[in-house]
Amino acid sequence: MTSPTVRFAPSPTGKLHVGNVRTALINWLFAKGQGGRFILRVDDTDTERSTKENEDQIKADLKWLGLDWDDTFNQSDKFAQYDAAADKLRDMGLLYAAYETADELDRKRKIALSRGRPPVYDRAALNLTDEDKAKLEAEGRKPHWRFKLSGDRVEWNDLVRGQQSIDTSSVSDPVLIREDGSYLYTLPSVVDDIDAKITHVVRGEDHVTNSGAQIEIFKALGGTAPDMAHTPLLVDAEGGAFSKRLGSLSMDTLEARGILPMAILSLLAKLGTSDNIDVRETHEALAADFDFSKIGRAPAKFDEKDLLALNATLLHSMPFAAVEEQLKAISPEAANETFWLAVRENCQTVHDAKPFADIAYGRIEPVVDDEDADFISQAGDLLPDGEITAETWKTWTSSLKEQTGRKGRGLFMPLRKALTGQEHGPDMGVLLPLIGREAVVRRLANA
Repeated sequence: MTSPTVRFAPSPTGKLHVGNVRTALINWLFAKGQGGRFILRVDDTDTERSTKENEDQIKADLKWLGLDWDDTFNQSDKFAQYDAAADKLRDMGLLYAAYETADELDRKRKIALSRGRPPVYDRAALNLTDEDKAKLEAEGRKPHWRFKLSGDRVEWNDLVRGQQSIDTSSVSDPVLIREDGSYLYTLPSVVDDIDAKITHVVRGEDHVTNSGAQIEIFKALGGTAPDMAHTPLLVDAEGGAFSKRLGSLSMDTLEARGILPMAILSLLAKLGTSDNIDVRETHEALAADFDFSKIGRAPAKFDEKDLLALNATLLHSMPFAAVEEQLKAISPEAANETFWLAVRENCQTVHDAKPFADIAYGRIEPVVDDEDADFISQAGDLLPDGEITAETWKTWTSSLKEQTGRKGRGLFMPLRKALTGQEHGPDMGVLLPLIGREAVVRRLANA
């Protein structure tokens, strides 16, 4: 196979979330694994809702994820090409004016359904005479423009779904241009795919029914339809609709929460595939694993627990240099390697280091149960003299065990709660030197 050229086509009307990042990633992995090209197409034909701020954020998010592009362009720069394509289709008799209002079309659909027929547009506009059109326009109506489908069966071999077939007589002629003259997605997308020599269109399965019409438009404009792959959509952990929750899973939100790019990519690359969900540390490793044949037909379930687990796995081996700036933001004192190595295995995100920074360098509220008060008092008396080192905890607890007869949880838990205010956390032998002798003595006395 020749090296593929693919495109990711976000609309700058909102932020990137895990759903469209998954589409971008699958395109990127396929292209890079085959030595191909990944093109970023900014679908900003909706000039009222598209913003430069959103476009810049989308590009920043892709760069943060490491999904660099080989070329990029904006659809808003190409209206002249879309106009030329529309004129060509009109000259061929394949793009025709229709004047029905939204209410009239809705009424037609309801009548068809009530009579047991599919709600397919009846092509009444094709019967309008020039006089009819002039009369409608005199009433203030403006036409929308529909592409005239052949009525034939369109077939393609989908890289995910296998052999696919769409009977174009069973679907409505698609609207390509709105009443206000603005373009819907379909025609600009086909024009751009021809112009950019896109070899593979990889997108969600909600576009399957559009494919028959798009393939016919490719042919009408003298192009060759790319190969296609339609992937199952994301659902939540319970298998329900995911769209309402996507706002909280935008890339800038996940970054702010301390989620690492490779945790996001590792999860999204494996969801809905036959591979196990586990961490890959590089983009190249993910690309080497990728194969369309691994993608199943069932919806891909996204669970934030899986994302946090992968993030934790990456974090537990992450060197201090990689998190130094984030630790500085949490606490300047915590921005040191000793602290990070002590706490990282107890963190799912870097932000989880904040309470441990408070324990090591700040003030905490000791917790002591009534039955442990005398024990904590003894513990203060038996604290070894001198500087607290990595050996202090073992020496101290051995002495306490011998003097009090306590052992196991009854020995260690009261000390942990008195010194950290928590029942769980990093190993006390490592944490104790970070707290330091002065704070240990003070906390035991306060307790």
